Amino acid sequence: MTDHRWPTAAALALATIGFTTPSVSGADRPRIEPVRVTTPPVIDGRLDDDVWQGPALALSDWLTYNPLNGEKMAQQTQVLAAYDDRNLYFAFRCLDPEPGKVRGSLSRRDDLWNDDWVGLSLDSLGNGQTSYDLFVNPLGVQGDILTTPSAGENTAPDFVWESAGRRTDQGYEVEMRIPLTTIRFKSGADVGMGILFWRRVSRLGMSASWPPVPAGRSFIDSHAVMALHDLKQPLTLELIPTLTYSRREVRATPDAFGPTDSKPDAGLSVKYGITSSATVEATINPDFSQVESDAFQVEVNQRFPLFFSEKRPFFMEGLGTFELAGVGGDAVMRTAVHTRRIVDPFWGGKATGASGKLSFAMLAAGDDAPGRQLEGEANPFLGDRKDFLIGRAQYSLGRSSYAGAIVTDTEFGTGHNRVFGGDVSIKKGAHGASATFLATTTRSPDGKEDKDGVGGQLFYGYETKGLAFYTQLQHYDRGFQMDTAFLNQVGITQGWTFVAPSFYPDAKKHPWFKRFVPFVFAQYGKDRIQDGLPWIVVPGIRMHFTRQGFFRIDTIFGQEPWVGRTFRVSNTRVFGQAQFTRWLNFFGQYNFGRSIFYDPVDPYLGRQRTFIAQVTLQPTARFNESVSYNRVTFDRLSGGARVYTVDVLNTKTTFQVDRRFSLRAIVQYESSRSRILTDLLASWELRPGTVAYAGYGSLVERQEWDGMRWLPGQGSYTTTNRGFFFKASYIHRF
Repeated sequence: MTDHRWPTAAALALATIGFTTPSVSGADRPRIEPVRVTTPPVIDGRLDDDVWQGPALALSDWLTYNPLNGEKMAQQTQVLAAYDDRNLYFAFRCLDPEPGKVRGSLSRRDDLWNDDWVGLSLDSLGNGQTSYDLFVNPLGVQGDILTTPSAGENTAPDFVWESAGRRTDQGYEVEMRIPLTTIRFKSGADVGMGILFWRRVSRLGMSASWPPVPAGRSFIDSHAVMALHDLKQPLTLELIPTLTYSRREVRATPDAFGPTDSKPDAGLSVKYGITSSATVEATINPDFSQVESDAFQVEVNQRFPLFFSEKRPFFMEGLGTFELAGVGGDAVMRTAVHTRRIVDPFWGGKATGASGKLSFAMLAAGDDAPGRQLEGEANPFLGDRKDFLIGRAQYSLGRSSYAGAIVTDTEFGTGHNRVFGGDVSIKKGAHGASATFLATTTRSPDGKEDKDGVGGQLFYGYETKGLAFYTQLQHYDRGFQMDTAFLNQVGITQGWTFVAPSFYPDAKKHPWFKRFVPFVFAQYGKDRIQDGLPWIVVPGIRMHFTRQGFFRIDTIFGQEPWVGRTFRVSNTRVFGQAQFTRWLNFFGQYNFGRSIFYDPVDPYLGRQRTFIAQVTLQPTARFNESVSYNRVTFDRLSGGARVYTVDVLNTKTTFQVDRRFSLRAIVQYESSRSRILTDLLASWELRPGTVAYAGYGSLVERQEWDGMRWLPGQGSYTTTNRGFFFKASYIHRF
């Protein structure tokens, strides 16, 4: 379970909610029945509406799940629920014996994780496969996550729902309205959904839930049953017209910029609910500009490509549906569908839905980027469009368990890349297992080269309060290729194992010390591309404290093959984090050891040191300042000569005028390329889909003009690129 969900509570009170004993058909899960209303509450954070005035039924057994599991807490939470023909309504009274210490900031959506918050996990289809996870902080700021068994938590989607919150002399109160058009469920006289409530107390760094979530269990597997009656999902037609304007200039000489590239544009996206649990989406000439800039990363001496998350709304929504079991984390395949490979789509389409135990998703797009004119050379495929088609299906085998299939096809020039495969994931109590198999066939765009390959993985995990054990075996042929995936390497067979017992100090003697975790990670494999046998062993310890604090130290040692040679490597890492006060959070990391300089002809060993520090300041509820600094040095082992020093500085300053309007400034510096990025943005976000952005950005680089061309890395810093953009979109539901 991840650290996004940190709620806290002790007793649940359901005003105007009936509570019945668990039923056999519900696998002995608790059952709640919200009351049906004719007059909806006003979502203003004040629980003075008639619907909230019924008697509250207190429910016990709110227990912690992070970082401790199964503990009761002093903070109490009352939950109230109701519904009508168009919405679900929830209200929370979050009581706190020290209300003055409740932390809440006025921030952008999905930027509340360091605050106190309360919320719910909703399995609207009731099949134990997907949950809408909604969070609200004391000032009503929203966060949302889509969770699936294959992809885990995906913070990218933004759902349309309403919330409000306010502080009280006893803690804080929150109201939520969830339109039935936002979620998917099967209409009927009796509708069963899964529900779980959670709360986080920021100053303690503790999370709790009702029903309780035992260690090693998933949230979806712990849902209670929420019974609703005579509910029909309204079929929706949703239109999102988009207008954009961008203006960009590139410096041509020291005294002048080149011709201005000015581009007004418009696009349209459509979503239609063809049934109560299936939708289709299409977009023409979409705006796929990124409002948020990618943070600079250290790009020097990297063996594997750097990963940048998807940030484009059309692709983000429902992206986890396409994921496969056993990817991510320490796996060779980071993700099976990395939509940033679709660089400049002219059109796109999606279809998603569910029928009984079967769910499906399809994604298609046409990418103009591969057919553009190449800089400095001719493109033999000039004007061609690369077509992407991805299909995914899953069949539920029980809560948090499924069997799935995937097919992907990319077509470009006279070539193609086609992938067929399946996966299965089984979750039973503290045990979890998965398997994935993929077969690929590829023809190069010029039709001159063909290759085939297979790949896949086997995984087993066991997790309880006192022990975590995971192991995985992975294999990818030399000829394996999957154009939609983010894959670190091919021609590799390897397996790894992770073991971590947990110990819990006496809370009365050491109230600040919550958990002590020694661990060991070991990995061994065969690299057919680099012709060697890589292995590593990583012993270490991790300690959890109050105030979100942790300390970790480990040592990596092993061997790594590169271009036919094998090197002995080692690295010691020290991590630490703490929320010192309500307004100050600090993270630090220091690494040192022997690493490879990945020269493709003459590699060698060196001493690498890495220092990372990040400070987040929030002196007021509206103002936030985040500063991160990363310094990497590499010295040749023989002779000690400095090979490189890289400094990366990222700063982000945000002022939230109100919940809808914010101002943000980003300044980033990276020394290896001698460049500075500035990014200024004004944002107005009424709801997902109805937004307006205005931004200005510039790239400042160190370069010198020799009369004919620019010489990078010399002379003084000058602005080489600058641009302005405006974007507005409006969501209309019929």
